[in-house]
Amino acid sequence: MEFIQAFILGIVQGITEFLPISSTAHLLIVTKVFGWKELGSKDFVDAIQFGSVIAIVGYFWSLIYSIVKGGIEALKDKDWQREEWKILVGIVVGTMPALIFGYLLKDVLPESALIIAVMSIIMALLLAFAERIGTRKRDFNSLQIRDGILVGLGQTLALIPGVSRSGSTLTTALFLGLERDTAAKFSFLLGFPTLTIATLYKSLKIFKLFEAQQLPDNIVGLLIVGIISTFIFSYLSIAFLIKYLATKNTLVFVWYRLAFGSAILAAIAAGWKG
Repeated sequence: MEFIQAFILGIVQGITEFLPISSTAHLLIVTKVFGWKELGSKDFVDAIQFGSVIAIVGYFWSLIYSIVKGGIEALKDKDWQREEWKILVGIVVGTMPALIFGYLLKDVLPESALIIAVMSIIMALLLAFAERIGTRKRDFNSLQIRDGILVGLGQTLALIPGVSRSGSTLTTALFLGLERDTAAKFSFLLGFPTLTIATLYKSLKIFKLFEAQQLPDNIVGLLIVGIISTFIFSYLSIAFLIKYLATKNTLVFVWYRLAFGSAILAAIAAGWKG
């Protein structure tokens, strides 16, 4: 039964990590609804995010390679106007706020169904506003260092449960006038270092708990199942969103987030403890 739970949690993580609807929110709600306390721990669900990290590398490998290679060549040639250099520096600098605030606030921010519901609705409205006023005239080659800084600051909002890392970065990128698919690509690339570091941190923590015999003996197998499931559905989710946003707007996610948040509020009003 635990292996089935791990596989299902991987599906939820993989699908919701890259769609702008909050993986943390959906994982928390799913584990609360089904009462999966052990595998529903934040350490486990954060650790299986490694599958999402692998999916980003796999899907964007050629783009990541060209950015890093171009950035290194720009550093050697001191060509600070090179596109790859600007994107690379923007990603590095934009990663810092989320890492700093994430470390400082890791034990402070509460995870509750009420907060998730409220933030889901607020972010839905912000995404709708960004969709309405964003010019969507800038492509990937127009990215600047300041874009990385501003989108990185937007990413810090994802520390609040229910906000969504991809949702906050995608919304910020749309406000900055990026095309929808460009905004999604940059959102994924900028979130990659943060996701990787956070996943490694949680993985080390969970193995320390295992060594201290505070976790079940089959935790390694459960992690493998969860990571594989997460990778498969993360890759599919990335491919879907990039293709979808190339021709369509983000309003379907706006309506979904409004419905998701409203449903949780209704359940709380009906007596659900969350």
